[in-house]
Amino acid sequence: RVIASYGRAVAHIRQPDLSDIAVPPEHRKFQGYYKISRHYRWALGQVFRTFRYRAAIVVEDDLEVAPDFFEYFQAVLPLLQGDPSLWCVSAWNDNGKEGLVDAGRAELLYRTDFFPGLGWLLLAELWDELEPKWPPAFWDDWMRQPEQRRGRSCVRPEVSRTMTFGRKGVSHGQFFDQYLKFIKLNDRFVPFTQMDLSYLKKDEYERFFLQQVYSAPEIKLEELQKDSGRDLGAVRLQYRGRDSFKALAKALGLMDDLKSGVPRAGYRGIVSFVCRGRRVFLAPPSDWTGYDPSWS
Repeated sequence: RVIASYGRAVAHIRQPDLSDIAVPPEHRKFQGYYKISRHYRWALGQVFRTFRYRAAIVVEDDLEVAPDFFEYFQAVLPLLQGDPSLWCVSAWNDNGKEGLVDAGRAELLYRTDFFPGLGWLLLAELWDELEPKWPPAFWDDWMRQPEQRRGRSCVRPEVSRTMTFGRKGVSHGQFFDQYLKFIKLNDRFVPFTQMDLSYLKKDEYERFFLQQVYSAPEIKLEELQKDSGRDLGAVRLQYRGRDSFKALAKALGLMDDLKSGVPRAGYRGIVSFVCRGRRVFLAPPSDWTGYDPSWS
């Protein structure tokens, strides 16, 4: 009824094929993931082939959106269109739990090498590239593989512009109880379209961001955990391998899984977050040369 009340302003289309998909016996329990991938392929095909839109925002049906959700995407769209080193814009911060973000800096945006999903913008040109090789299942992890990402980044916010309320689903609440239900949804309008976002262009961003990260004093986890909060300057925690990254992430309440070697919300291996009110960069050594896809 709500959709119908918008009249001709909204086109409501329905995926016609809801049948079971023939899957390998060992994947029977993953039938839902195969259906999701089929659904995405069909829906994006409709948007870009039938309706011939040049860009689309993908929103799952269990997402709540922030007051400035559309403002954010409208502002970053020209950047996505003009910067070939970007391939998507996401409304989601994987480490966006209350206490891990600076809620008072809701205007902060970042580049990330991790594909976040959960409310994301793509261009028709990207669909031209992905459609011929679209996977039969697990489409989001497939997007995170180097063959698809091809060294490109997404834009993501400090404070998430979406929040998922769907505990039930194909993942059976896998991350919901531990992480997703604690994600902070931005609650104030940020006029992004009136802001200069050119700092997100690759060269400018790397110059500023890497200087910010590697000029921050390096401290140990124990020092950070004992910190009284008197000194609120940015600090850096350094990891030297997969195991040290995972141990530090776990101790700090960050998501510690890696996809093709890329940490969630990470850029050049660096994860930016807040701990006890101060900015912290969980970072590899400054001579970092690239991701190791064997890290998982």
